[in-house]
Amino acid sequence: MRTVDLILRKRGGEELGVEEMQFLVNGYTSGEIPDYQMSAFLMATYFSGMTDREMSALTEAMIASGQTVSLSDIPGLKVDKHSTGGVGDKTSLICAPIAAAAGVVVPMISGRGLGHTGGTLDKLESIPGFRTDLTVEAFRAQLAEHGLCFIGQSDEVAPADKRLYALRDVTGTVESIPLIASSIMSKKMAEGIDALVLDVKVGHGAFMKKQVDARRLAQAMVGIGRRLDKRVQALITDMNQPLGYAVGNALEVMEVSQTLQKAGPADLTRLSLELAARMIYLGKQAASLEEARKVAEDRLMDGSAYKKFKAVVQAQGGNPQALDKFELLPNATGMREILSPRAGYVSAIMAEDIGRASSMMGAGRGRKEDAIDPAVGAILEVKVGEKVDAGSVLCRLYYTGEENLDEAADLVEDAFRISGARPEVRELILEVVS
Repeated sequence: MRTVDLILRKRGGEELGVEEMQFLVNGYTSGEIPDYQMSAFLMATYFSGMTDREMSALTEAMIASGQTVSLSDIPGLKVDKHSTGGVGDKTSLICAPIAAAAGVVVPMISGRGLGHTGGTLDKLESIPGFRTDLTVEAFRAQLAEHGLCFIGQSDEVAPADKRLYALRDVTGTVESIPLIASSIMSKKMAEGIDALVLDVKVGHGAFMKKQVDARRLAQAMVGIGRRLDKRVQALITDMNQPLGYAVGNALEVMEVSQTLQKAGPADLTRLSLELAARMIYLGKQAASLEEARKVAEDRLMDGSAYKKFKAVVQAQGGNPQALDKFELLPNATGMREILSPRAGYVSAIMAEDIGRASSMMGAGRGRKEDAIDPAVGAILEVKVGEKVDAGSVLCRLYYTGEENLDEAADLVEDAFRISGARPEVRELILEVVS
């Protein structure tokens, strides 16, 4: 078997078999296949696509490239949730405690933010003392005791994906739906989970800008899960404006605390409850989705989800008091208001621009090794559809240094579109793929 022959076949649109996918993945992971040949294969895939069988074969080969986490000795079904990334998307920190409080075992292996989208690990690490670098043994012990644990991806889990992702990033092949689907699912399936709920974002602040592409990605990931005998459901959700009001790590933790105490934004609460309900249903803690929705709402309203989150924060070395006393979280030293230039209705809030502005102030990173400032970010004062007066506050920027502040403020001001007519209401949950 020669790598060049497989490149030529993929370039010609042919389907590769299981052994051929294993040959490519194993060869690249071991260093026998050089970057230039794998780059050619990735570009051929970008243009020719993959069949369902190929995506499953690639996913399984990437899973087999490293260790898999065995959670079989922990009672109960294990259900994770994954988002494709958005602005102000802190639903993992809300739906996971709700599902865990309902009896679902939630092994939450999360990532860091890159570019304009935030990362779950970065948000959690803004809580003083919180540790995400747990050993597998500590991870398993916490799951057994609390039913919920947040950690980062280990270098031993799906190492082929880590190498391929880095190569895709510098070869212009990131946007390939088969490669995205295989990347996400290889990491998730290596966790030892039984089921997975996916939140596929679409819109200005999402990786997928068009709903048809978001649907294709959701269908690809659900299909991979089904062929690997896992229960998978996907929601396609709107990301044209930020989710909730807070954007920035410590600011988002504050909003998570408020939401778990029944005082959060309507859009964030609604989406978190729906994601939690599907985790509860797939985790067989409810006989129907309707019943699961009621269970999720009950666990939020009776305070048990908030209690679960505080217990997990303490178990992972964090200070749970910071969830009630926000002065214990990192706080910005300066604040700038962004005012409405005229009266009217907020017709759009360009989510990516809000995310980029927050990142410029230090809330995000351009490269994986960049340090972030957990205190900075933005808090919206209005959402799409609301009426505003000239000179009223649209958004507040929180900063610790003035470098890039003016540029960030200009970006945020331009992100708000004010019109004379109230815009049509856009649905938050656009589709379900299962």
